Amino acid sequence: MTRRAIVSADDFGMSLEVNEAIEAAHRKGVLSTASLMVAGDAAADAVRRAKAMPDLKVGLHVVAIEGKSVLDLPAITDEQGWFGRNQLRLGVEYFFSPHARSAIRREIEAQYRVFARTGLPLDHANAHKHMHLHPTVGRFLIESGLEHGLKAVRSPFEPPEPVDAKDSIGDRALRRWIGVLRHQIHKAGLKTNDWCFGLRWSGHMTPDRIQALIPKLPQGVSEIYFHPATAQNAMMHRFMPTYDQEGELAALLDPGVRDAFTRENVRQIGWSDL
Repeated sequence: MTRRAIVSADDFGMSLEVNEAIEAAHRKGVLSTASLMVAGDAAADAVRRAKAMPDLKVGLHVVAIEGKSVLDLPAITDEQGWFGRNQLRLGVEYFFSPHARSAIRREIEAQYRVFARTGLPLDHANAHKHMHLHPTVGRFLIESGLEHGLKAVRSPFEPPEPVDAKDSIGDRALRRWIGVLRHQIHKAGLKTNDWCFGLRWSGHMTPDRIQALIPKLPQGVSEIYFHPATAQNAMMHRFMPTYDQEGELAALLDPGVRDAFTRENVRQIGWSDL
């Protein structure tokens, strides 16, 4: 096996600051892939930028938590059409409540339809806060995705050794959920990555960390995902107060990161190369 890496950014369309960073990181840095929040405040701006960057591969960033919905269904959103932030509560409702389960199915399908109307090719799909690890959300993400030409889905499994962490009880529990997701992905005939980096260091994927990570990447396909922005606006401060989005942009632009991929013979690829 060889070592290959997909370098991606989440939250495309969340804000102008995020969109500006993704454009800069693609044009001047190592970013090749972005995931679009179709109901984000700056989604239209993100689509416009993406169409001016044909080499930037764009997928759907399904929102089922902590974000704006498309359909504003009261069974799963508040009066403003926003999903809640309590992952456990939402997870229980998506699994046990027929009304919530029906609503999230319709919402996910609607997000795919909005993406289709952009005219952008659907490169991949994943979910905000990795909510597709929930078997109900994962199933609907895959089922609707197949109707829209979906070919690849993120598996958010981060091995502890390359990020100098110990294998914890949480890691072992997460592997069980990832096993369920990967079963769903493979059963549907879709592709996925072997490893994923950005979970433990979410919001703090700095140049030094990424330069140190690249030599430690395991054999196979690693997705390395970021949350870059040129600045942190009020909404980002509310939901991600500790994130260093500008530091993550700096990592994507860092010549040392690009050199590390070359020096370590880690080939950068896209989801279509799987």
